[in-house]
Amino acid sequence: MRLPIDPHADRARRAWVACPGCDDARDCATCAERRNCSEHWRYLIANKGPKVHLQCPNCTHTWTLDTARDRRRGARG
Repeated sequence: MRLPIDPHADRARRAWVACPGCDDARDCATCAERRNCSEHWRYLIANKGPKVHLQCPNCTHTWTLDTARDRRRGARG
């Protein structure tokens, strides 16, 4: 089931992280080079400290990412 795009979504507030729902950027050379791709970005819906709430415009999956925790593990965030 696809969710609607969050009413707070704004193209001006974006993040470049992998979507755990569809992984649409897996074969993208730009994303593999860890550059800001014009196609594979996520809506940054909100944040509270290091926790960011995201939505994928492709599959509409929503999730929360703790950027402080991921930074300690060395993940892109």
